[in-house]
Amino acid sequence: MKIGQLARAAGLNASAIRYYEKRGLLAAPQRLGGQRLYASDALSRLLLIRFATEMGFTLAEIKLFLNGLRDSTPVGPRWKKLATRKLREVELTIARSLQLKSLLEGLLDCHCPSLRFCVNCLRLSPKLRNLKKHPALRKVFPQTN
Repeated sequence: MKIGQLARAAGLNASAIRYYEKRGLLAAPQRLGGQRLYASDALSRLLLIRFATEMGFTLAEIKLFLNGLRDSTPVGPRWKKLATRKLREVELTIARSLQLKSLLEGLLDCHCPSLRFCVNCLRLSPKLRNLKKHPALRKVFPQTN
């Protein structure tokens, strides 16, 4: 299958296919007269890559999943390992989002007369102190003495 046909079938741009090839997610195709000719399994791999990226998996995670994968390889254990890792990440993101939502809802009632007053209120806010303690947010709220 030529790259244009494969791109249409997968719902991707040809440049994305070349990029996935360069990153090692897709095997380099045979060439005939300078044109790429992809094997029949390339479409399945591309659809999986597209699905996984839409679900928030990084290309590095997808590459790890696809590494050594053959048609006869059971994918269940691989999905379980990858999903377990990603689930932890999603749970931290949800916790952070809920805390941020709570803080933003509190800011909707802000009636501070000045920026200095507002910053002092935020510094004293139990919600902000709780946000600072959350492990996933240590990068967002660095520790200050």
